[in-house]
Amino acid sequence: MKSYRKELWLKTANRRDYVNITSEIEDAVQESGVREGLALVNAMHITASVYINDAEPGLLADYDDWLERLAPHEPTSQYRHNATGEDNGDAHLKRQVMGREVVVAISDGKLDFGPWEQIYYAEFDGGRKKRVLVKIIGE
Repeated sequence: MKSYRKELWLKTANRRDYVNITSEIEDAVQESGVREGLALVNAMHITASVYINDAEPGLLADYDDWLERLAPHEPTSQYRHNATGEDNGDAHLKRQVMGREVVVAISDGKLDFGPWEQIYYAEFDGGRKKRVLVKIIGE
């Protein structure tokens, strides 16, 4: 069995942002040489997520609005976490809702997606570089 590891580094311009990383994961699958297996993609930071959904701008705006209603950034004093001197209590909660990682089957050397599926990195406390781990295993 083959095993391949790659890190993607991202720095978003906005505090909250959604980045389609599908092509980078497809590249990693090709680099790995795995034809049949699994690709794990996970955010390596506790205020970011990786998820799968449609690459549609209206949906991205809906996510952003919905998450901000669930866990609004302001007022920052509403989060006990922020008493530590941070201002990102909301980002931790948003990450919990959106999840840490995705696993995608690899079939015939390609990501085995359903219709419209794309892999996204969601940033909830941007402004600095953060990592995404890509781990591919298989034959």
